[in-house]
Amino acid sequence: MMQRGKRAIVIGASSGIGLEVAKLLIRQGWTVGVAARRVELLQGIGAAAVERIDVTANDATEALQRLIAKTAGMDLFFYASGIGKQNRELKEDIELATMQTNGVGFTRMIGEAYRYFASRGGGHIAAITSIAGTKGLGPAPSYSATKALQNVYLQALEQQALSRKLNIRFTDIRPGFVNTALLSGDFHYPMMLQPEEVAKEIVYAINHKKHIRIIDWKYRVLTALWRRIPRWLWRRFRL
Repeated sequence: MMQRGKRAIVIGASSGIGLEVAKLLIRQGWTVGVAARRVELLQGIGAAAVERIDVTANDATEALQRLIAKTAGMDLFFYASGIGKQNRELKEDIELATMQTNGVGFTRMIGEAYRYFASRGGGHIAAITSIAGTKGLGPAPSYSATKALQNVYLQALEQQALSRKLNIRFTDIRPGFVNTALLSGDFHYPMMLQPEEVAKEIVYAINHKKHIRIIDWKYRVLTALWRRIPRWLWRRFRL
């Protein structure tokens, strides 16, 4: 599905899913602006514009506006930034860094994209959240909590946009375990997905204007089962 004349901004495009989505959008004819903290990793993608953006920094929204100006506008805002670690010992630095990036950073950047589209007649916001927002996961408390925040925040903005009669569309993308640097380490994760295949599903969901996309079918079955587990039983699970 070619998208000539359409302009997309990809936040978190230096590696993993964000990188693969940016490359797919470019191949489909989008004019793409990319951003990440490590701008040296953004070279060679073929993007129309590059900007350094740290979503935890107070000037991140100003950097986003510069990137939008470089691409002469924005029709799609794709957000792939995030961090996450297992934290069974509940180390404070891990918990707070996760809250800052996945909570405050997410809210800052999604909010700026929403305000941009609200002032210009509409657009499409797509963001990677996670199936981890389905239930509180003991091994990763702040990660699962911030992913639940992201799910609900997008849902709330979608409701607000409709009530305000704003032509803003949302796609909440919820992958399972993906083979990226985020999950590197000694722990073996089951049902691991490859970023290239995940990116294809994401771009399909964007092009077909899906509201929520759980990736892939195995995780759609898994999360459907998770939702049916009562709290008294879930808290006894040893993960």
